[in-house]
Amino acid sequence: MPTFPSVQWFEAVRELVNNDAAFRQLGTIDARVGVKVGDQLFEITFEAFECTAVQEIAESMLPELDFWLEQSPEEWKELIENTKEHGGADLKHTLNTIDLTRPDGFALSHDGYRRDTFYRFNQSLQHFFDTSSKIETDFAVSANAG
Repeated sequence: MPTFPSVQWFEAVRELVNNDAAFRQLGTIDARVGVKVGDQLFEITFEAFECTAVQEIAESMLPELDFWLEQSPEEWKELIENTKEHGGADLKHTLNTIDLTRPDGFALSHDGYRRDTFYRFNQSLQHFFDTSSKIETDFAVSANAG
């Protein structure tokens, strides 16, 4: 059972998405997406109709990403547990809703044009996270969460 957050957890989702015809039907997605969970940061790379790579990265690499999704470990846990419970995010837990309801946003970028990538590929990104409902997840307890 993969632990969130970890490269292994994102790899498990990547494998499911890359074998999912419904993901490909959403169209192409070309983006370098960050997921920031407390002090941990992951890069998820999408090219054409698949997720091609997942890696843990340093915060100094943020400017190289199109955008990153940032929230506390507790908020990520709530999102993933809600997705598991409903077989996909309920309306309160979609990536778009989270972004629109936060004063500072959820999808962040050093470049407003590149941040638009979040909105352009939102359905594919939502499908990626909704697919996580198909895996059992352990959650890391982080002393430096925040």
